[in-house]
Amino acid sequence: MIDMEDKIRMGDLLGFYGSLLTEHQRQIYTYYAADDLSLSEIAENAGISRQAVHDLIRRCTREMEEYETCLHLISRFRIAREQIMAIRAEALVLPEKYGSKIIDLTDSLMEEL
Repeated sequence: MIDMEDKIRMGDLLGFYGSLLTEHQRQIYTYYAADDLSLSEIAENAGISRQAVHDLIRRCTREMEEYETCLHLISRFRIAREQIMAIRAEALVLPEKYGSKIIDLTDSLMEEL
């Protein structure tokens, strides 16, 4: 059974590296990771076996994890987000004249991420 952390990780992998998959791989992976369909439902929709769906999801996950190992996009994103939120928290205690500008900038950065 897949837990919530695994689902979040799969969503992150899909968001960052999904465009590197084939259209078929991306569709099957999206059904599972984002649309929360069961392996049986995906197999029926795609016209393939449940085992083929399972194998494809494992292969895609492994492939995208390898991309992350090389590129570190997800880990860099998480670090940047944490740093921006820390800056924003510090800005909240500054006088409004200075803090509001920093808060606006951090909010803008978070939207860009």
